[in-house]
Formats: sequence, structure tokens, C-alpha cells
Amino acid sequence: MPRPRKAAPHEPPSTVPPPARGGGRPVTAYERDLPRPAKTRTVTVAHAGGVERRGPVTMGQANMIRCMVRDEPEHINIHAVWPVPAGTRTDAVIDALRALVERHEALRTTFPHAEGAVPHEQVVAAEGEFTVTVLDHDALPPDAERYADAVARRARVERFRLDRDFGLRISLVTSAGAPVFVALAASHAVTDVSALAVLEEDWLALLTGEPLPPQSAFTPLELAAEEATPAGLRKSAAALRYWERIIRTGPQAMCDGPGAEGTEVDTPEVTLRSLRGARALARVAERTGGLPSTVLLTAWCALVAHRTGQDVCVAAVPTSNRFHDRLARAVNTVSQDALLALDVRVPSFDALLAKAWGAALDAYRHSRFDAVALWEMIDRTTFERGSRFARDVVLNDVSALSEAGGTEPDGPDLELGRGPSQVLPTRLLAFVHETAPLLRIGLWADPALFAPDETEGFLTGLVRLLEAAAEGDVPLASLTGVTGVRPVERGPDWIRVDGSWVSPPAVADALVGALGGVPVHVTADGAGDGLTAFVAAGGGDSGTPPAPAEVHAALMRVLPGRPGVLAPRRYVIVQGPPEEADRTDAWLRRPLLTEGDGRTPADPDTTTNADLT
Repeated sequence: MPRPRKAAPHEPPSTVPPPARGGGRPVTAYERDLPRPAKTRTVTVAHAGGVERRGPVTMGQANMIRCMVRDEPEHINIHAVWPVPAGTRTDAVIDALRALVERHEALRTTFPHAEGAVPHEQVVAAEGEFTVTVLDHDALPPDAERYADAVARRARVERFRLDRDFGLRISLVTSAGAPVFVALAASHAVTDVSALAVLEEDWLALLTGEPLPPQSAFTPLELAAEEATPAGLRKSAAALRYWERIIRTGPQAMCDGPGAEGTEVDTPEVTLRSLRGARALARVAERTGGLPSTVLLTAWCALVAHRTGQDVCVAAVPTSNRFHDRLARAVNTVSQDALLALDVRVPSFDALLAKAWGAALDAYRHSRFDAVALWEMIDRTTFERGSRFARDVVLNDVSALSEAGGTEPDGPDLELGRGPSQVLPTRLLAFVHETAPLLRIGLWADPALFAPDETEGFLTGLVRLLEAAAEGDVPLASLTGVTGVRPVERGPDWIRVDGSWVSPPAVADALVGALGGVPVHVTADGAGDGLTAFVAAGGGDSGTPPAPAEVHAALMRVLPGRPGVLAPRRYVIVQGPPEEADRTDAWLRRPLLTEGDGRTPADPDTTTNADLT
């Protein structure tokens, strides 16, 4: 049956979210003035027939529980809107929901824990109950889907109590007694966006009398047991090594510049619906022999790297960690990033496509890990490198979880629309909802970096790139002309250092602020693969010369949310600033007090009559 178009569920950060920030997202005027239902009632639904079980949490559950305990609930809970097939009765909707709960253990799971502790155990209930809030309306507003989405969003703002709450908050929106939408918010410890898509498909099958697929996916407890095996532990350790290599050598941030500041951004959605894009994607796949998903990933990475001026596209691809057969349809939170690092220094699209599948497979295989161990590694590695890893670019391709929208093409050649804003910790987030027969993508681009026409131009440029690649190989040097997307313009002070774009004046300003006004000069070192910072002892508020370790630690404390600032590889402490404080050779002539990398505990050399020439 054709799949109804639905509102896009939002997947919050899955691995490396920003520090929590109070306040939450401002309530929009539309949400504040939501239509009032004529009547609201609550239906309590009992379920039974399960088996009580308990055991350790999965790595994905532990990851999301960690985020839920720390972050604002509105930012970490997820939501979805399911259109109800016409002619469906309310009791049929509720019966199908009950059947979902009895079918999937994750929906009967809670996480007991002592007050103040983080849950490490999950318990599956054999029976219980949940509620459905029925919002009865005499008539729905013309934009009924938007209204249902707002109902679901409103349900996200309250924190789920992990030890006792049912993992779904369900509202049934009706018009003149007829069900129209199921609007729900979900605990991210129980489901992720892919799991919600599986639940919707099962629910629709239950409503229409279609057979349900056999249960072959891991239950959460089965996945936890598999992760604890020697093979599972080896996979987790390998994933940490893979992540560490990228975080040590890849761009510290894909998006940088003065606008790329702060950790949470209220970002509007731009949507693409395009028959042209779907047809071009299919033709590229046919011409090259590549999978459509890999072709689209290649085009996305090529355009992102082109727009950001990066040699490597580092992107989180969260859904892709479901590549294992027993994870593809798992109703569970398998929400851990697959971290892709695709080097785009090749001459053409086809050459990049040849590399993309291997790079994607490498990312997928290294997407299951102990989140606490990952964060310990990230903290250690970023301190040693002198950066803060930014999860700037996210591509969540959920198209494989959706049925085709019909056998006959139905939709516009190319249509751009607007969706609701979301508070996001990313600079560029895309959801791929369909690839055939319609290409349907939702894109959230940081408005400080992408003007509205640039966001729309990025999606249009993606379609143009696919159309060009459908006709033949595309030189990557021609992407501006082919797509209309121009690389970001950086000022003359920006240089590429250690795989990242860096502004030495911005590094110097950050150091001056971190050290309380001490005069500082920052320059690229002789090899061009790092920075050297000269720090004048006796300046600012303190007359005591700081040690390199003190300088580095002070800088690292101010780095979060400041792309373009990479810590120097060497700190040189000299006696007082020179008169020509903007000249490196003048700093080199100052008496040397001490120097070091600031990362090692060993005492640095304290020779006072040496210079660095």
C-alpha cells in the first residue's frame, strides 16, 4: 500500500552532544496558540502475555541514558507523527498500539536505579498498562499535519522517568470522532528514529490485516548479551581506536568561522521533494554500478567538503550502524554514531564513489562502543591534540526503512519547502526519508553559516550534482559551476594546520583572554603543520611566568564552541613582549624563559640565554 507522507522525526545528538543548557527552545506562536480540542479523554490500555526479564543495558541504551540524564528533555527526546488510514476506528488504533507493546520488549522496558545513580540494568515487564490521550476535535485546522507535529513536540518537553515511565507518550488526534493522526513523543532510551519507523510499519500492518514480518532482530537484552561476548568487546575496543585516529588527524570542525560559535542553534528546516533528483540518483547508480545509498552519500560528502573547503568530509551517519541483519529492524535505541571520514582529494566523482563504500563500511563496523570509554578517549585525545571535536555534519538516511510511496511517480520535479525549527547541536543535519520514486530530504543548516537562499541552494545543488553524474563522471574541481554552491570564503589570516582550518589571530585572542591579558603572539611553525605561541612573562595581571602546561590548560578551558581555534603545538615563554609585537622575529630575539608542548608532565628546559633561531 502507498505509504502516507509523515512529519519527520527528529533524532537528537547520539554520541557527542554539547553541554546541557537551561532554558530550552522558545515556544513558537503556533505552539502557544494550538487549537483546543472539543474534548480530551485518557484511555488506559492494559497489556499482558509477556515474560519478565532483566539484564544489563546495551551500549546504545547507556549512551542515550547518559544524554537523557544530562541534557534538556526537549533536546534529547524524539517524536513522530503517524497518519491514520482513512476509515480506521479509534478502538482499532488502540488495539494495534497494544499489540505493538506486547510484540516488542523495548516498549515494556524500564531502567531501575537508585536516586542519583545512572541506570545500568533494564527490566522487561510481563504485563502492565499505558495511556492514550484522545484529542477530539469538531474539525481540524487546514494544516492538520503541522498541528499533530506540534502536539507531539509539546509532549517532548517533559523528562521521562527512566525507572517507571512507559517509553511512549501517545496522543490520538481525531476529527469529528474519526482518528487522523497518532502524535507521540518517545524516550530515547527505548527507541530511536529507526525503531519508530519499524513500529509505524508494524502498526500499519496490524491496522490493515497484513502479516507481520517474523521477529528476527535482536531484543535489547539479546543485544546486550552479544555485546558482552569476547567478540563484542573486541569490536568495541576497535571502534575506540578507529574514532581516536579520526579525532587525532581529521578536521576538528567541518564548519568554522566567526558564525560557528555556541553549541546549540535554533535551526529552521528546509525540505526537498524531487522526482528529478530520484531519477538522477537511479541513473548514477545504473551507470556506475554503485548502490543508490552510496551514490547519495558520495554526492553529499562531495558537496559538504566543497562548501566547507575541507579535504576530508567527517560526518556522523547514525542510522548506518544498523547494517547488521539483526539490527536493521531492531526496536531498540541503537543510537550510536557511525563516524565517516571520506578523503575527497581525488579528481572526480567516480573516483570518490569508488572510495566511499569502503569508508562507509569502515564507519559502520566501528559504530558500537562503550560511550563512557569513548568520552574518556575524546577528552584525552582532544586535550593532547589541543582541539575540541565538533559533530558538525550529520546525515541520517532512513530511506531503507520506508516503503516506496507507490509504483507510479507522484510528486514535483523539484520543490523546496519549510518545516519547523529545531534546537540542534549541529551545523548541518540532513534526514533522507525517501530516495525513490521521490527524493525527499529534510535539511537543517545553521543560519549563522547558511543564509536561507544558501540552504535552498545546497539542496538544489545536490540534485544538480546527481543529474551531472548521471550523464558522466564529474570533475570535483568543477563543483561550483555544476552545482551553483560556492566554497565558504575565509579571511587572509586563515591557514590549514594539522588537518584543520585555523585563524592564528583567533588563537592569540583566545590565549590572551585565557591568561588574563598576557601579551601573546601566535604563528605557524617552520614545518607548517602546527602553531607556536609566544607568551610574554611579566605582562597582564601576573608577573610570574606561566608554565607551558598552565598555558595549555587555560586555553583548553575556553575552547568549546570555538571552531578555528587549535592549540599550539609549542608554547614559548619569553621575558616581556617586544616592541614590534606583531613580528615573529622580534619575539624570537626575546630572552627565553621556558618552552614546552604543555601536554607532557616533564619539566621543560628553563635556559634563560637561548633563542629559537
